[in-house]
Amino acid sequence: MSPDPRAQIILAAAYRPKAVRMWQMDVAQARHAFFKLCAAYGAPAEVLSSMTDKVLARPPALGGPLRLRVYRPLGAAPGEVLPAVLWIHGGGWTLGTLDDYDVLCRTLCNHSGAAVLALDYRLAPEHPYPAAVEDAQFALDWLAARTAELNIDPARIAIAGDSAGGNLAAVTAIATRDAGWPRLCAQVLAYPATDQLSQRPSHRQFADGFLLDEATIRWFQNHYLPDPELKADWQASPLWSPRLDGLPPALVLIAACDVLADDGRAYADALRAAGTEAWLDVLPGMIHGFLNLGRLLPDAGSSLARIGAWLREVFSRA
Repeated sequence: MSPDPRAQIILAAAYRPKAVRMWQMDVAQARHAFFKLCAAYGAPAEVLSSMTDKVLARPPALGGPLRLRVYRPLGAAPGEVLPAVLWIHGGGWTLGTLDDYDVLCRTLCNHSGAAVLALDYRLAPEHPYPAAVEDAQFALDWLAARTAELNIDPARIAIAGDSAGGNLAAVTAIATRDAGWPRLCAQVLAYPATDQLSQRPSHRQFADGFLLDEATIRWFQNHYLPDPELKADWQASPLWSPRLDGLPPALVLIAACDVLADDGRAYADALRAAGTEAWLDVLPGMIHGFLNLGRLLPDAGSSLARIGAWLREVFSRA
């Protein structure tokens, strides 16, 4: 499997001679590099009905306040009750901001016809595991408790994320099932990190040269999971959860040329084996993180359209 020729342009720039790899950077440099990647290759921003930043109050002892950005699709009336998607961004639990994911969230918002609520969760290494897990659950609980205020239908709430965000979305879906509230009607997991201990073939096949490499995965894990024994915790590796039944229907999207490809496949297979509905979309020639690279990769836009259409269908049945 070879990357799409347009993806190869991105890879050539990332791996040009003397280029510093992410795992060789300090955290501030890596965050800036991720910002530049999203800015350089992100698609044009779509117009929406509205976009509002909110601050979720929380005592310092529980982690302090969180930021959330609320998007409403073009054509939505101000008081119209909409389905909702809680979006959790990727970046190895170490990188990523609301601005880095603004284009993606706008596009998803219009394609799904739902309000998209993007979470600015605490990042490692300043806030290692389980801070991001706690923040995702807190944000979902906050959303579910304020559906009337936010003009959201409480029966049509989904959770979604990419990469590390896909990991957090999967973990939150499991935790929400165990807690019995709030009810989720769908989960979307884009090239998710599902197994911190994985040695599946894609980790060897795409170990280097495909944007997310094995050395960078170790770099992320060292920041997020400083105690190696935590890698086997199901809240770090949802594939290790003792139960995957009773979960909301899942759409698992993976890039074929991605070190995490086999982990996404394994999670979709495990969901199905447990009786949870799961759809698997494999994008030939795509690399990790391609949803943020729509300026060069048309599959980013078509995949967000596919996610939006799938969510609309699920919402119609809720």
